Amino acid sequence: MKILLAIDDSRFSEEATQAVIRQFKPEETEVRVLHVVEPISFTPPPQMAPQYYPELKEQVQEGEKLVAAAAKKLREAGFTVATGVERGEARGAIVDRATAWPADAIVVGSHGKKGLTRFLLGSVSEAVARHAPCSVIIVRLPEEH
Repeated sequence: MKILLAIDDSRFSEEATQAVIRQFKPEETEVRVLHVVEPISFTPPPQMAPQYYPELKEQVQEGEKLVAAAAKKLREAGFTVATGVERGEARGAIVDRATAWPADAIVVGSHGKKGLTRFLLGSVSEAVARHAPCSVIIVRLPEEH
């Protein structure tokens, strides 16, 4: 089984990582951990390539640390793991990556970090569920049940 685990640095993503460990058999599962760094503005000036967002360099580096930490936990549990950090709009990037791989399932947390970001990332899980080419597992925190 091919699982795309889309994460941010929230408790919900940590729970999603743990859900993969609890619910899937390592010997039968390949996991790709994905973090998407979203630019503040989605419309760069015409002279700037769409992938060029110099203000995001630090966020990309943090994203690399984040996926590395999740990958370490998964590898320690016996999973085969690949990682990736992409720049762009999270909803589309997650669905596009799942389609291109192709993933058998996407695992995401139900919400993101906090405040406006939490609201936006909460809408990410909903959008992914609506547009994904495969099953989507939306993981909640245990105390939310």
